Amino acid sequence: MEYFKQIVSKAQLVLFLICVFVVSGNSQNRLSDHNTIGWYSINGNFKLTPNWSITSEFHYRRSELLTHGMQNLFRNSINYQLNPKLQVRAGYAYITNVPYGVYPLNGFGKSFEEHRTFQSIITNDKIGIVELSHRWMLEQRWIGRYSNASLEKEDQFPFFNRMRYMARAQMPLGKKVIENKTPYIAVYDEVMIGFGKNVNENIFDQNRIGLLVGYRFSTLFRLEGGYFNHILQLAREVDNKNVFQYNQGIIMNAWFNIDWSTK
Repeated sequence: MEYFKQIVSKAQLVLFLICVFVVSGNSQNRLSDHNTIGWYSINGNFKLTPNWSITSEFHYRRSELLTHGMQNLFRNSINYQLNPKLQVRAGYAYITNVPYGVYPLNGFGKSFEEHRTFQSIITNDKIGIVELSHRWMLEQRWIGRYSNASLEKEDQFPFFNRMRYMARAQMPLGKKVIENKTPYIAVYDEVMIGFGKNVNENIFDQNRIGLLVGYRFSTLFRLEGGYFNHILQLAREVDNKNVFQYNQGIIMNAWFNIDWSTK
């Protein structure tokens, strides 16, 4: 376990240094695109046995807060709880993307799909009243691409790799633990790094920061929302320059927890 912790710490440092290097690079050789966004999600966790569970998610992501499309994401995973502090997951995600902003993700300004498989490790710990979680994820991505502008549907799905790391801290307000009928605050940061032969421009892919206020109504349901900051680098260049999106707005998440293990 100690060896595993050392590897994880080194991986976190490498991801952080890559993120800092790329984001703070030469701003004269980049184009900026600023958007106001709203990200909304419904998440369900279904406990099957004391160790096995299923997680299903739907993310409804919009530009101009709500009025314009951005992305829809459906993600499902099968989870195994190795011990109270360690869970492993594997699953599949289906994503649809629509054009938004000054520089759309697709070079032809078209909608496109993505198919994704993933594996993740989630650890949990606690320091005083602060709950900490870390998520490490590997993704295998097949992203739709058009060979020419006259096509109405993607005809290519090149393969991409991406690794992700997210750290989250949350604490109750007015209590010592987050239990039923408890408000809480949370903060998280997630960095995403692309790798492999098709990585193109975005070795640094994204960084996401959330500042949230939440409320746990019961063991069944909790709701949280707040400020969201999103930096994304496009995989392509425009006029021989890298393109960075600087998106800010709101995020809202609803979580349902259903325990079928006792029935």
